[in-house]
Amino acid sequence: MLPVHVPDLDEISAAYAFTRRASVETPLIEADALARQCGAARVLVKAESLQRTGSFKFRGAYWRVSRLTPQEKQRGVVAYSSGNFAQGLAAAARMAGVSAKIVMPQDAPAAKRRGAEAHGAEIVSARHGDRPREEVAAGLARTIAAEEGRVLLHPFDDAVIVAGQAGAGLEAIEQMERLELPAPDLVYCCVGGGGLIGGVALAFHYLRPRTRVIAVEPEGYDGMGRSLDNAAITRVASGTATICDALQATAPGEAPFAAARRAGIGHVAVADAPVRAAMRLAFETLKLVLEPSGAVAIAALMQAEGSLAGQSVLCYATGGNITFDDFARIVSG
Repeated sequence: MLPVHVPDLDEISAAYAFTRRASVETPLIEADALARQCGAARVLVKAESLQRTGSFKFRGAYWRVSRLTPQEKQRGVVAYSSGNFAQGLAAAARMAGVSAKIVMPQDAPAAKRRGAEAHGAEIVSARHGDRPREEVAAGLARTIAAEEGRVLLHPFDDAVIVAGQAGAGLEAIEQMERLELPAPDLVYCCVGGGGLIGGVALAFHYLRPRTRVIAVEPEGYDGMGRSLDNAAITRVASGTATICDALQATAPGEAPFAAARRAGIGHVAVADAPVRAAMRLAFETLKLVLEPSGAVAIAALMQAEGSLAGQSVLCYATGGNITFDDFARIVSG
């Protein structure tokens, strides 16, 4: 078996230099209320929920589409996604003049489907029944790629995607330098399949090696955590219900797992109740509207309960694609 490629500093820097032309520089927000709750000396929240298309996914998608050959662009692309990668890829493909077809689970949020369609993507629904929805959607995407000749793009298990997502880490490092702030002691970041955590972990590993990166997953979908503990990719067999619709991958991808291991990250899992509390705190104190999956890193800090005394923390708020009605319903429990 060939070793999995891990992007080096030159690769992630090149990706960031390109993607920053189209991406938004998302703000670093001082989170005093969150710092008081978790006991940290300081907490900064990187609001990737304010990124183009409402999540960090645009960074990796834009870089991946830019790497297509002219012939591949002519063929068009196909991918699967529960919603945020769908929107990021749809926008990136439209900007490049590339046809995009995206398979989404039938129970994916309707607002995310509408968002992807608004950017010009053709959406195909996948009925997964009792099977893992990622597995069913991926299979249908592979079938479409074979039948239509489209280029199959993976939402996270791709070293190019990992390199593109690293921009969220490099940008935060740049911003902290401009503010003359020291490197954080800890970085908390959500994990689904691992594309973001892989990229962010590499950025800090190469440039701020003393910073410890912590992967945060929903309980029952902690494939990255179990894989790190076992030193091998481990799939969770979970039918656990979770409000974190975008973080239901049952195992990390090989590319992000290799990046996470290279960087030596830690991990933690959170239940739904702290996620609801995190959504409320972000709304009331940071003025951020977050979907559940975008709030898991904040939830992890909230349940730290004083164990972070004296630590400086950077926390990623990763997605805000949620309707008002769903936000109100979820936060109210």
